[in-house]
Amino acid sequence: MPMRSLVIIVVGVVVVWLLVSYLPLAWRRKAMWAFSLVWVLLCAWNLNIGLSHGYALGEELLMHAFLFGIPVVFGWWRVIRQTGEV
Repeated sequence: MPMRSLVIIVVGVVVVWLLVSYLPLAWRRKAMWAFSLVWVLLCAWNLNIGLSHGYALGEELLMHAFLFGIPVVFGWWRVIRQTGEV
């Protein structure tokens, strides 16, 4: 995994951690919906950049599954664990 991808994943996880740690319990679910939407848009933009630089769609989709999935799954796991709601 390239260093740039690792940095993007770490940034996503840190942002999620800050959202889930410092927002009131009642707002965390809405914050995760907002984060998920913004994160998918940022990942789509990043995918477009990768494709414009000549990377294959198959390579990029696999990488972006991790770029999107790791922070979002971590955030939803934290929200569900803390609020007890599914």
